Amino acid sequence: MRLLVFDPFRGAAGDMITAALLQLGADREAVIGAMASVVGEPEIQEVDRAGIRSLALKTRAGHTRRTMEEVAARVESACAPGKAIDMSLRVFERISRAEMAIHGEITHFHEVGADDAVAEVVGSCTAFCSLAPDGCVVLPVSLGGGKISGSHGTYPVPAPATLAILQESGLDVVIGKEADGELCTPTGAALLSEFSTRTKLPDIGFSVIATGYGAGSRSLPNIPNVLRVFLAETKEQEDGDVIDLLETNVDDVNGEIIAHATSILIRKGAYDVCAIPCIMKKGRPGHLIRVVVPSRISQMLAALMAAELGTLGVRCIPNVHRFVARRTSLDVPVCLSGQEMTVRVKIGSIDGEIISLKPEYDDVAILSERAAIPARTVAHLVENRAWEILGKKV
Repeated sequence: MRLLVFDPFRGAAGDMITAALLQLGADREAVIGAMASVVGEPEIQEVDRAGIRSLALKTRAGHTRRTMEEVAARVESACAPGKAIDMSLRVFERISRAEMAIHGEITHFHEVGADDAVAEVVGSCTAFCSLAPDGCVVLPVSLGGGKISGSHGTYPVPAPATLAILQESGLDVVIGKEADGELCTPTGAALLSEFSTRTKLPDIGFSVIATGYGAGSRSLPNIPNVLRVFLAETKEQEDGDVIDLLETNVDDVNGEIIAHATSILIRKGAYDVCAIPCIMKKGRPGHLIRVVVPSRISQMLAALMAAELGTLGVRCIPNVHRFVARRTSLDVPVCLSGQEMTVRVKIGSIDGEIISLKPEYDDVAILSERAAIPARTVAHLVENRAWEILGKKV
């Protein structure tokens, strides 16, 4: 099991997260392409932070304020995988909820929403998706200390939006000294909150297989102003994880509304959604809507179920153990009708035996359109090629 571990001992910002993931081994071409499609190609260089070689990233973007709708439009236009775009939208929705909780109705983002933040979020999410970890651990986040100036005046660190985002996520935090200044930005807090699936490393032991450092803007003489991230591989396969189950029964909702709610719940972070036909009171036909969710966002998704389905109650069954097969990925190069492309293939295994092998649909759809070949044919050809690479017969 591969875990991506963030160690924000000097906080986190969008540029630091993107840079750290790039040095760790994320797909550099994909990340740069995604960021360039939003604001232009970023500047990336190796720097020294108190003796630690790290990557520093600059987006070269302006500071125009934008509404949530404008930000969403720019994110959706990015040249990035579908999962990265959905993840980026959820990051900005976290920031939007935080700002609305602080300021009420907002016409534009107060502290975040400029093109540099859009590029950093899209870049970070593209990098995260290219690494495809089985889970993500976020260790305690250093917030810093002192005061900062914002659009509404001077505030103590952390910024109100940062604090609201972290309140929703449940991540562990550490308050620093006044001399630290702001260490964790709203963008950094929202990205770490979105990535996190757990706050502690497994007890069964692990090995470190890669490390990356993303540089902060300040270079301090005796303090490494960096975000550290590493890939950990457990020595033994864990037999599962813990999730929450959300359920509600509905008998006055048609199939179109259920389909719409299912799509939104998945986009907002649910692992799975199903609608099971059932007989309800007075013999009326209805559906049991069951949603598998990460515990950290179960309250938010329960509220979303109530809003989308019109139900008056959602049952939450917390801390359900879930068996999880080992998941890895394989980059498969293919050439169809003169179109060359690398397709990511998801592999599931138990005790070293492959039980499932499935090409990433977004990649298949792109290649299908480019090569003018039906998607299911492309998927079959990619699957065959993957088995050949793995040394097995179809």
